[in-house]
Amino acid sequence: MSVTLHTTLGSIKLDLFCTQCPQTCTNFLALAASSYYDNVPIHRSIPGFLFQSGDGVLRTGKHPGRSYLGENQFIPDEIHPALRHDKRGVLAMANRKEGENLSQFYVTYGEQKHLDGKNTVFGRVVDGWDVLEKMEKMDVDKKGRFKGKKVFIERITIHANPIADAEEGD
Repeated sequence: MSVTLHTTLGSIKLDLFCTQCPQTCTNFLALAASSYYDNVPIHRSIPGFLFQSGDGVLRTGKHPGRSYLGENQFIPDEIHPALRHDKRGVLAMANRKEGENLSQFYVTYGEQKHLDGKNTVFGRVVDGWDVLEKMEKMDVDKKGRFKGKKVFIERITIHANPIADAEEGD
């Protein structure tokens, strides 16, 4: 299962861990399929740490977003010891409190072991490393907001959707 984030800097292809994190992946895929993430800014980028996006409500990063189930309908954590923040390009859910996953997510710029066990890792970058590198090198302020040119997710392409495929087989 894979998706491509088409950003204003280029495309980043991600593999999703649908078997290990079915609820998280269902949420992400349903939001992507509904165009929820279209034209949403990458609202935070901290070199050496991560970039974050997914506030499709205010589009500022100040709102936690919503799940495909609706506002304040949380997706539980799906923490697996084998899925770790052990390298560059790890895709995980951003949350304000344990077990309160909505639509915000992040991609790491490097190993972030201190996040293991706190956030659901549900995918990884498999292509678009040059885009990740460009993004990490952009000028940001002390809060991680891009100075000058902003970066947006234009749209997400779903390459294979096991949810839709299962529904078609019913």
